[in-house]
Amino acid sequence: MKEKSPYTLAQVAKTIDHALLKPEMTRDEVIAGCEVAKKYHVASVCCKPADISLCAEQLKGSDVLVGTVVGFPHGSSATATKVFETELAVKDGAVEIDVVINIGFMKSGLYDLVQDEIAAVVKAASGHSVKVILENAYLTKEEIVKACQLVEAAGAHYVKTSTGFAPTGAILEDVILMRKSVSEKVKVKSAGGVKSLDMLLSFMDAGVSRSGASATAAMLDEFQARFE
Repeated sequence: MKEKSPYTLAQVAKTIDHALLKPEMTRDEVIAGCEVAKKYHVASVCCKPADISLCAEQLKGSDVLVGTVVGFPHGSSATATKVFETELAVKDGAVEIDVVINIGFMKSGLYDLVQDEIAAVVKAASGHSVKVILENAYLTKEEIVKACQLVEAAGAHYVKTSTGFAPTGAILEDVILMRKSVSEKVKVKSAGGVKSLDMLLSFMDAGVSRSGASATAAMLDEFQARFE
């Protein structure tokens, strides 16, 4: 007898942003990643800025959105650079923007600068979704809470745990804290090390709306085998 899940395969798939961010990925691998995203009807692909046009072409007519990263992975670009990156990304076909906060500013207590920068990216995104990466590996619990509050005040749509390029990635304890630190208007995205179905489901249970993942096919195949 199969296990029971409160979620359907389609619901789980639509929480996944299929990550195509490894620096060594070839164009053929990016195209293959888009095929995986289409096959499993995930929420989006999250690709490198140079691959936006390619992914937009590959995903045209599908139910998979195109997302990209800004100020990635360290968040240390100037605000004007992040704004330009965002504007260009939208022009090239991205409809979701994952931007890294200025971690050094956050650690320095320069909260007005952090909020103003996020607000500038939100404005540059012209109504498209903005997910703000806090990079929790470098923040205290108190700083995570404060960063979440800044993200909401700046008008962004998601708080996100990690880039996947820091010492640690998504941690359930942090996800729960982030969910408590924003209103229902703001969603939570987990990313970095979301490699197992059980981890993905635990994040969904904790209130996560999106998870960045590259083991998409394996996780969704396992879900179908276990639950459907």
